[in-house]
Amino acid sequence: MNIVLWIIQILLALLFVFSGLTKLLPILTMPPPPPGVWMPPMWFLKFIGLCELLGGLGLVLPGLLRRQQYLTVLAAIGLLIIMIGAVAVTRTMGIGAAVLPLITGILCAFVAYGRSKLSPLR
Repeated sequence: MNIVLWIIQILLALLFVFSGLTKLLPILTMPPPPPGVWMPPMWFLKFIGLCELLGGLGLVLPGLLRRQQYLTVLAAIGLLIIMIGAVAVTRTMGIGAAVLPLITGILCAFVAYGRSKLSPLR
C-alpha cells in the first residue's frame, strides 16, 4: 500500500505543481471565457495557483525529508477542498469538464485517508 500511495502522491504532486506554476507564471494570455461562464478575478487565480504549488510540494517533501510528515495529510485535505471548488465551477461548463477535477479530488481523499490510517509515514 505504501508504494501505491507514493506513486499517487508523486503523480498528484507533478499535476499540482505544474498547474500552480501555470497560474502563477502565465506564459500565454488566457483566452476569454465562453459566454455565460463565470471567470474568477486574477488575484483569486494567483491565490489558487500558490495553494496548488504549495500543496503539491506538501504531498511529497515531508515524506522525502522525513520531517513533519503529518503535513502530507493536511496538504491532501487542502487540495481536496480546492478540487471540490473546481468541480463546482467546471460543472457549469458541462459534466464532462468536471470529471478530471472529480477524479483528482478522489485521489487526494485517498492519499489523505491512506497516509492517516492505512500506511502513515514514519
